[in-house]
This record gives sequence, structure tokens and C-alpha cells, in this order.
Amino acid sequence: MRVLGAVVAALHYLALGAGLPAIWHRARLLGGSLDRECLRRVFLSDTVWGIAAVSWLVTGAMRAFGGLEKGAGFYLGSWLFHLKLGLVALILALEIVPMAALIRWRIALSHGQNPDLRKAPLYRSLSFVQFAIVIAIVFVAAFMARGFGRMGR
Repeated sequence: MRVLGAVVAALHYLALGAGLPAIWHRARLLGGSLDRECLRRVFLSDTVWGIAAVSWLVTGAMRAFGGLEKGAGFYLGSWLFHLKLGLVALILALEIVPMAALIRWRIALSHGQNPDLRKAPLYRSLSFVQFAIVIAIVFVAAFMARGFGRMGR
């Protein structure tokens, strides 16, 4: 179980190493010319961001509730864990609009059409906000892991 816990933790951290630069890169690219080559890079960054997000959710759930770490009681007994979950939910909520648009853009390009790029600045701003929230989650997690935020103390 200790080996599995270490592997899952490593995958959780690797997802951070992939996801954080991916969302930053997506945001930066959305402020560019958005020609076909730039859109290809936007889609690549978006794909890495999506894979990282799914990896965070799966490995995070395994760490918190799979008996691999400190146990569900530790996590559920911390208001910082609840804050962390709220921040994750906020990231997911903010992702709905850009995700749907980027899917539409991919479909349009695959049909030889030009996608409607007018809302790219909005998706860029949302991506930067998500980047900042991920940074906040890292700080919340670091404090939580050291015993801060325990309820009932």
C-alpha cells in the first residue's frame, strides 16, 4: 500500500507539473493571432490541461479516500480541505465555457470552417484566473498537509 500511495502521490504532483504550464500557455496563446498554427498549439495546451485536471481529480480522490494517505477523517476534518474542494469546483465551473468553445473551434476547423474567435479574450482571462486558483490550491494543500485547518481544535 505504501508503494501505491507513493506512486499515486507522484502522479498527483506530475499532473501539477503538466497542468500549470499548460493553462498558462493556453491563456498566453489565446491572446495571439489565432491562426491555424496558433490554434493547434492552443488545442495541444488545452488537451494537456484537460489530462492534468482529470489526473488531479482521480489521484486526489484516491489519496483522500482510497486509504493511501492520512485517511478520509484527516481530510474531511479540515476546513482547508473543504476550501480546496471549493476551489477545484470553481476551476471546473470556470472551465465549462472555454471547454465548450474550444470543442466548437476544433469541430469548425475539422470541417474546413473558420471558428468564431470573438470570445477568445474572455477564455484567455478565465484561463489566467484558473492558473491563479491552481496556485492558491497548492498553498492550501501545503498548509493542510502540515495540520493547519483542523476543525474542532
